[in-house]
Amino acid sequence: MSEQAPAIGIIGGSGLYRMEGVEEPTDQRVETPFGDPSDMLIGGKMHGRQIYFLPRHGRGHRLLPHELNHRANIWALRSLNVRWIICVTAVGSLQEKYAPRDVLLPSQFYDRTSRRAEHTFFGNGIAAHVTFADPISTELRAILKEAAIEAGATVHDGGTYVNMDGPAFSTRAESELNRRNGFDVIGMTNLPEAKLAREAEIALATMSMITDYDCWKVEEEPVSAQTVFGHLVANAEAAKKILANAIPRVPAEPNWPEHSALDSALITERKLWPPGTLRTLGPVLARF
Repeated sequence: MSEQAPAIGIIGGSGLYRMEGVEEPTDQRVETPFGDPSDMLIGGKMHGRQIYFLPRHGRGHRLLPHELNHRANIWALRSLNVRWIICVTAVGSLQEKYAPRDVLLPSQFYDRTSRRAEHTFFGNGIAAHVTFADPISTELRAILKEAAIEAGATVHDGGTYVNMDGPAFSTRAESELNRRNGFDVIGMTNLPEAKLAREAEIALATMSMITDYDCWKVEEEPVSAQTVFGHLVANAEAAKKILANAIPRVPAEPNWPEHSALDSALITERKLWPPGTLRTLGPVLARF
């Protein structure tokens, strides 16, 4: 694993494919045992901090949600000594009080995905069960709240993100059920990132940028790629301002609870770890 100082990762969502203000930007092509990440990572400095930016869907938005290689993305970031990740996601609002162009900072997830075997690093002879009751870093979410307020955004602190498969948007029946269950926003990508980041001992928090009311609100036009485009552009600009405010607030030392998540998670005795699996999980298990 890289010996460089702990870095901050940024995963850009729909509409956010690049970051301005990065000093001395360099493209980093990272090979992983899980295949290729979504794109090359863009490394550089912001406010004196090392960052790595990864466009989740690839530059030019080439990858659908079910095509994302989440393990490769998080492994690549961890191999570069990323210890904090700020995710930016485009979501639909499931409640009247969250309007398009608002920012919601999720505190919980509900999993409605179908590919859970791909949302863990473990298996193949090494068993681990991370604690995930609080899937978002409380400290990093607090930093994002301060940064969003400073940027003038309408921000909602806390809420549940329900993760569906996609790539099609919800039916009205699905949308209404999610709303009645009390979920706050719906998206297609963020939960696997949060699970894998926890296993990789990375503190993660998310900015959910609202683009629409899904399709439960019958007086509104149902969500479509065309109807959300204007909101995507505005949300991307807001996200850049919030990120610029947040990065200087992230501490230099990775000593939050998420940074030692595996201390209470690993089940298999160290002497039984298969060498091949250990090599595959090198960046994740290096301190063991």
